[in-house]
Amino acid sequence: MDYVLTTNALSKHYRNFKALNGLSMHVPKGSIYGFVGKNGAGKTTLIRLISGLQPVTSGEYVLYGRKNTDSDISKSRRRMGAVVETPSIYMSMTAEENLKEQYRILGLPSFDGISEILKLVGLENTGKKKAKNFSLGMRQRLGIAITLAGSPDFLVLDEPINGLDPQGIIEIRELILKLNREKQITVLISSHILDELSRLATHYGFIDKGRMVKEISAEELEKACRKCTRVQVSDTKALVKVLDRMNLEYSIIDNLNADIFAKVNVTKFVNELTKENCEVFSMNEHDESLESYFVNLVGGDRK
Repeated sequence: MDYVLTTNALSKHYRNFKALNGLSMHVPKGSIYGFVGKNGAGKTTLIRLISGLQPVTSGEYVLYGRKNTDSDISKSRRRMGAVVETPSIYMSMTAEENLKEQYRILGLPSFDGISEILKLVGLENTGKKKAKNFSLGMRQRLGIAITLAGSPDFLVLDEPINGLDPQGIIEIRELILKLNREKQITVLISSHILDELSRLATHYGFIDKGRMVKEISAEELEKACRKCTRVQVSDTKALVKVLDRMNLEYSIIDNLNADIFAKVNVTKFVNELTKENCEVFSMNEHDESLESYFVNLVGGDRK
């Protein structure tokens, strides 16, 4: 497989804190790679390292065939566009003026292509409206537009939908899919909003405490996310007794709900619960969610 980015035992230490601790990852060319982790797991640190904003402590990364120690690594970085933490935009400028300024910074010979980029991100009709008067979603799209000025092959987005309203989330999702499918841009998305990420990603990397816990394709993940029967009962303590007695694998969600990872004989199941004076309120088939898969991998609160 052809990879845009690989890391090998990559580490970044801040005094006694290990933000990245031997991270190894592989971002396939043409993928939308969901980089998943709790807040503080090391996602933004990785992005800052590959963007050249901070030096590596140890290990290495390879970006478009060049190691971070190569003298010409900047050539590979020119093929990458990144929005790290918040979009770098001039609030007192219009969308077009922001792009013109980025063209000047990049030393591009003309402003050709600006109208096409604005149309691509859905900001072609903003006219003289200043960025300070844009919605949060519009600012995020402008930040992406600025990264597109350099015609990148690889787009890195750090929490691109954080704080957006539902409409803004949809707009960013559609833009990312369009860039990937129509422009063949490989996208790395750092996020903890897993439900939305599951609508986009073709591959995933799950990070915890600076280490890669698991890399998996969306296809493999779909197979790994087991189907279950979600039950709601009057007493989960009684439910646990019955499930243990029936030797069924389960996961307790709260005081009323649980997932059973096995085919359930409904008649026998209800009869056993009745013996324990436990009522069944509902039973529904469920697929394990991306969030559940992540929590099972790393444990604890996903945030």
